[in-house]
Amino acid sequence: MTQTVQLIDELKKALKAHGRTYADIAKYLDLSEASIKRSFSQRNFTLQRLDQICQMIDIEISDLVQQLNENTATPLSGLTLEQEQEIVGDLELLLITVCILNRWTLVQLMERFDIPEVRCIKHLTRLDRLKVIELLPRNRVKLRVASNFKWRENGPIQQFFLEKLQQAFFNSRFDRRHERLIVINGMLADSSHAVFQRKMEQLARAFDELSAVDAALPFDDRDGTTVVLAMRPWRYGLFHQFEK
Repeated sequence: MTQTVQLIDELKKALKAHGRTYADIAKYLDLSEASIKRSFSQRNFTLQRLDQICQMIDIEISDLVQQLNENTATPLSGLTLEQEQEIVGDLELLLITVCILNRWTLVQLMERFDIPEVRCIKHLTRLDRLKVIELLPRNRVKLRVASNFKWRENGPIQQFFLEKLQQAFFNSRFDRRHERLIVINGMLADSSHAVFQRKMEQLARAFDELSAVDAALPFDDRDGTTVVLAMRPWRYGLFHQFEK
């Protein structure tokens, strides 16, 4: 698709957002509605005509270009070190970030947490600046992260959760509904380590896919769920006394 075609498609979205029809454009330009429909169908506009239609809804061609660039931007697969530090440095922002990545709405945030609307919107604006979301009219949110988005390995946010939450996370018998703990031990060759780690990555992708599908369900039908997948060469410290 050429950029010209994409630009006209963005114009159509802008016209729809402003509640304008082909009939409105025809009246504004003193043309027939049929000719306007034909121009949009064939995506055949002069630069002057494009500018005239933009003027009708009080925008510039440059606004269309900016919107086009934002819509075609590569989704984020991760944040920079500085961005993670900014988020983890504000506990309230971190909370909202995690919830938004799990597709919460502003209304759901305000119903669940004692955070004023003004502060919620302020945090959403920061996430928009970080390109994590696009903040839409009426404070709706569009995620701008890739399906494989994850925190930095050993980065600020991962370290925060390891230090602050691991003890609370494992403080359970894992025998309640929706809980499961599997601990396995064995001896693996390097090649088998690589195979098993790939399977762990596949399982993580399966979790992300299910989360994306379940996002269409009513909010109250979903539970916040955390999965920890870990693997490392390790020996029980209890047995160190028996080693040579």
